[in-house]
Amino acid sequence: TYNGVCSVWEYRGEVHPKTKVTRQKEVLILENHPCRISFESVTAAVQSETAATASQGVKLFIAPEIKLSPGSKIVVEQNGVKTEYSASGKPAVYHSHQEISLELWKGWI
Repeated sequence: TYNGVCSVWEYRGEVHPKTKVTRQKEVLILENHPCRISFESVTAAVQSETAATASQGVKLFIAPEIKLSPGSKIVVEQNGVKTEYSASGKPAVYHSHQEISLELWKGWI
């Protein structure tokens, strides 16, 4: 049922071996792992005085043993489309898989 692959990055502090200074760095923790994304009910665009907005729920389905931290950067390639997301919360873990809500990547906070 997994028809996509994902790579996951976390923003971690790393100590420079010579200077001993800790700097934040994007670190790859998982690469090209099988997964699947699912899109939940797509709602119509909502018009405000300044702009129209639309929302869409996106869920990542992945093996239950994978540990992803909230805020991780997740790049998913599925059906020939590559999109950057962030993990937006705690996963729902089941025996056969886990489900993680995603939102579009906006950068490291």
